[in-house]
Amino acid sequence: MSEETQTKEELILSLVKRTLTDVIKDTATKPGLRHPLNDETIKQLRDCLGMITQREHELAQEAGRDQNMRPRFIDETPASSSSVVVSLDALKTDKKKD
Repeated sequence: MSEETQTKEELILSLVKRTLTDVIKDTATKPGLRHPLNDETIKQLRDCLGMITQREHELAQEAGRDQNMRPRFIDETPASSSSVVVSLDALKTDKKKD
């Protein structure tokens, strides 16, 4: 999504989310070592990120934007296209004929 189409609230949410994730990355410790942040602070960071994500989804839904941001291959058919069902029975070969 380009910044021209984002509302001020979406820009703020994006900036706060990016800042919180950078703080989390910068304070990450190796396995087995005690984290410098206390457990309550870590819980609060998770809660904040969860609320930010929830609000981002609400704003996108209100604006009618698709939230399916997973990458797709160029030759991949869109999810909205009709699917073709192939019967497993049609794929079986008759071994008695051999």
